[in-house]
Parts: sequence; C-alpha cells; structure tokens
Amino acid sequence: MLEHLVQNWIVRKPVARSRGGIVATQNRVAGEAGAKILAAGGNAVDAAVATGFALAAVEPWNSGLGGIGFMLVYLAKENRVQVVDFGPISPRGLNPADYPLIGGGITTRDLFTWPTVKDDRNVHGPLSIAVPGHADGLGLALETFGSMKLAQVMQPAIELAERGIAVDWFLTLKVATMARELARYPTTREVWLPHGFPPTTAPGAPLERLELKGLADTLRRLARAGRRDFYEGGIAANIVNDIRAMGGILSADDLKHYRARIVAPLETTYHGTQLALAPGLTAGPSMTGALIALADARFRPGGPHADAFVAYAKALRETYEERLATMGETSDHRDPSTTTHFNVIDRQGNMVAHTQTLLSVFGSKVVLPATGILMNNGIMWFDPRPGSPNSLAPNKRPLTNMCPLIARREGKPWFAIGGSGGRKIFPAVFQISSFLIDHGMTLEDAVHQPRIDASGGDTVGVDPRLPQAVQQALADKFPVSLTELVVYPTNFACPSAVLNDAVSGEHFGAADVMSPWSGAISEDDV
Repeated sequence: MLEHLVQNWIVRKPVARSRGGIVATQNRVAGEAGAKILAAGGNAVDAAVATGFALAAVEPWNSGLGGIGFMLVYLAKENRVQVVDFGPISPRGLNPADYPLIGGGITTRDLFTWPTVKDDRNVHGPLSIAVPGHADGLGLALETFGSMKLAQVMQPAIELAERGIAVDWFLTLKVATMARELARYPTTREVWLPHGFPPTTAPGAPLERLELKGLADTLRRLARAGRRDFYEGGIAANIVNDIRAMGGILSADDLKHYRARIVAPLETTYHGTQLALAPGLTAGPSMTGALIALADARFRPGGPHADAFVAYAKALRETYEERLATMGETSDHRDPSTTTHFNVIDRQGNMVAHTQTLLSVFGSKVVLPATGILMNNGIMWFDPRPGSPNSLAPNKRPLTNMCPLIARREGKPWFAIGGSGGRKIFPAVFQISSFLIDHGMTLEDAVHQPRIDASGGDTVGVDPRLPQAVQQALADKFPVSLTELVVYPTNFACPSAVLNDAVSGEHFGAADVMSPWSGAISEDDV
C-alpha cells in the first residue's frame, strides 16, 4: 500500500505521426530545433546534432557541452548500425589517494550509494569532472554521417542560448531541489540563484528568461572554429584555466588527447528482431543478458499480463545481480539523474538513438566562468574503493548506465529507443522493447503502459496502476514496493522512441509521459 498518494490523475502525451522525419525528446523545444533541420533537408544525424547542442541551452541541468554520451546511427543505404562513443574518461592526473573515504559506514546520497569520499569531492566540485566528450562526439557524428555544416546545425542552439531559458514552474522546481548544492560555487550561484533564490516568474506574468552567461559566445566560437577548438584551441584554454583556478586536475593534455570514436554496436537477435546496442561499459551488455534470459519465454496473448511482468522481474534481477558483481556498480539512490535521451527518424528511414548526460542533476554543480559551460561529475561513476573493476584510476573509462537501442525487423528499420534515469534506464528500454516485439503493441500504447523497475536493490518497484493480478503475481515471487510514476522524483526512467511502420510507411514518435517538457515533433509541424 502506498504511504502517500502524490498524484491522482491519468496523463497521456500526444504521439507524432508523419511520413516525414520525427524527433522524440525529453525537451520539445530542442526537438523543434532538430525538426527544423529535417524540414530544411537535413538527415537524421544533422537533426540529432542540432538537438544535442540545443539541449545545452534549454535543458542544461541534464546535458550539454560539459557532458558525454553515446549515439547509435542506423544508415538506411547500408542497412547497418554504428556507434559514436563520446563517453567519459578520467583525467590523466587523477590520483585515487586524493579521494579518501571518511569511514564510519556513511554513504553518498547522490545516485550511487558509494562510501562517502572526503568533502564529496567525487560528487561535486572541480575534482569530480571527467573529460567531456560532447563536442567531439557530436562533431564527429556530423562529419561522418551528416550532410550539413557544423555552423548550420548549431545555429538553433546559439539562438536559444541568446534568448535565455524560460523560467516556468518546472525550471523553478529543478533549481529549488538543488539550491543548496548550486550555492556552493560562485559562478553557478550567480547564474542559477539570482538574488540568492531559485528563479521564478510571477503568476500571470510573461515568462522570465534566465541568461546562461557565456554559453552563447562559446557556442558561436565552437560553430566557427570547429569541434577541436574545445580540445586544442581557445575554448580548451579557457576550460583548463578555470578548472585549474578552482583546484581541479583536468589538464590541457586531457583535452588534447580526447577523441570520440566510431565503434561497432553490440548486436543480438531477440524473437526475430535484430537489436543494436551501445557496447562496452554501458547498459548494453546487461540488456543483452536480460534478453537472453527472456528468450525462451512465451507470453499469454493480449498482454502484457502477469506472466510477462514476472518474467521481466526475474530476468532483470538476475541480470543486475551479475552486473553488480562483475562490472563494479552498486545500488542507486532515488535522487534524480540528469541524463537525457532523444531519437530521430528521417524521410529516408535513417535513425538515431542518442543519449547524453552530465551524470547528476547539474553535473558537478560547477559553471565555468569564462565559457558558461556546466561541467559533468563523471568521476562519481567510479567506485571510490580500490580493488573493483570500476575503481577510481587515471585515464580510465567508468561503467555507465546509458542504453540507446535500434531495432530492425526483416532487414528494415523498426524502432529507436532509449531513456534517462540512471540504473532505471535499461529496465524501461527492456520492457518497452518487449511490449513492441512480444505483445504487438502500438508505440503509443507501449510508452503509456505501466511498468515495473527491477534495477537492483531489495525490492521490485511496481506501478500501482498495474492490475491487481499483476501486483499479486509479483508479490508472490519477489519483495515489492508500490512506486508511483510522478513528475518528481524520477521513480521510473524517462523513455522516448521513434518507430517506422514498414507496412504503412508512416513514422511515429513518442516521448516520456510524465516529463512536462517532453514531446515528439515531426518536420511537418515546424
């Protein structure tokens, strides 16, 4: 039984439908930037890069120039998927001894229940910053798979940054929940806590605009000078100078040697569907393991019914037990993560599934004064204890939770999906993929279908909107906790997807149901 009912309503999001291109994202304003690129003749990658940069200006606590991520690209002419890996790497000068544990069994309360490090220096501040790959990753994707110039696809982001971010209730909520942390650093405080308080717009008044100082100038320079300016030019110099002045260790060599890379996906076949995922230190291998565990399942028709959710819980719990034991991660706390995900399909059937992140909400909480860049806190992905596969070390990649996926059926593109929400991402992608593949649901029904969350920990989180028969079947097999799908906090992942109906030739897009800013938009609508 729920201790406290937070929301008592039924929420639905409109689904985009078109024979043209569609962008489905956690932030519809950024999605419009991508849709306009599609309408101007750009392909799915052009639109994805435009959307990815635009998010820095309109959803800055989730991702941006100071972040990292993974992009899956499906190329219709070649009928194959490739991965742009712009994941995090720790600085070369990182010394694990600089992150001493304080002892006493105290754990951090931000995303992962690691033992607490002195001053939480792996969680926030200049020592929490990993090498950011965002600019190089998006630039590499554009150069390799796009059809437009960097300056073209970055123009919407520049215009949005010049205008400033709209101060609505959701922005006020986001800032208010992190106000104590944002107040620690002068530049961050100056931007996000004007006059010492979270920004607000008076009731009935036109929306205030919050200026992200320095960001528009940095975006303009990057568009003009190219992606490597972030790593070897004037932007790089400003980043290093600011971080060094704050006592950080990210160096010019760290930026100079960083290279996003194009790699082959992790591929598997599940119930006649070919699935491509990000490989390596992502949730891709765990997703593959869960699909293997589910491969022999045969579900009652007309579902998903109780048998499906019991099978999902079993597969997820077994997979997470192996993940935590062999890949070095520990339990999530329920604090919100800051990842964002979006998907694109264009008229030619090219697809993108793209996840980018700062890790925690507002990342390191550090806004760099010379550039206006909000930096990631990627060092928190590492286990601060020595001796595990994911322990802190210099020039090392940590284990992450991102799970972008592209599905093909009978040699044709079918759907692209992913989400935000830390360790809750892959359970959401796993279930929605099964809803589509095993139960023949429409995309609209699949994203609105209540889910469970079995991402480690002692209990299976169960959406109380699921039928009593499902709840009872789960409770008979596992310890369960009723968990509402709410705006805040993020109790379940925030998924989005695009889908190609090979029979009708129509494309569909759907975004997270509960995110107030999310939306799917077609090129016909801009």
